[in-house]
Amino acid sequence: MAEQNDLYSIDDIIAFALDKEQEAHDFYVYWAEKINHKEITEVFLEFAQQELKHKEKIKNISLGESFNAPRQKVPDLKIADYLVEVKPTEDTNYQDALIIAMKREKESYNLYQDLAKLSITENTRNLFLTLAQEEANHKLKIETLYDQYILQED
Repeated sequence: MAEQNDLYSIDDIIAFALDKEQEAHDFYVYWAEKINHKEITEVFLEFAQQELKHKEKIKNISLGESFNAPRQKVPDLKIADYLVEVKPTEDTNYQDALIIAMKREKESYNLYQDLAKLSITENTRNLFLTLAQEEANHKLKIETLYDQYILQED
């Protein structure tokens, strides 16, 4: 994440968040095409669409739209906390893709928590807290797949 002093205004924060959502969308589309595992491909394509919805929410906030959505605590299996960082390569298998995705979702969660703290208005704070929750849901789903397809294979 960029240093806090690199983000000077709400416009900077919005632009940064939009870039991160586009990057996440592109990541999921790319790996959905490369992974040879039907369920994981479907999940990655679903996440790619959700990242585009996140962009829409962020754009709407920047246009002055009001935002308030209920949030709930998302369980954290903490699988990503105990896995070594993996760099994507052309030969990345589905286990590594899941690890990368888990780590990315954890970083996105932390990013939105940080952006919520930087938010001046309750409206943008609510948006970023909601996006953090959605990223936590993504991470939970990926950790569940990892548990199902990787940890249970042994």
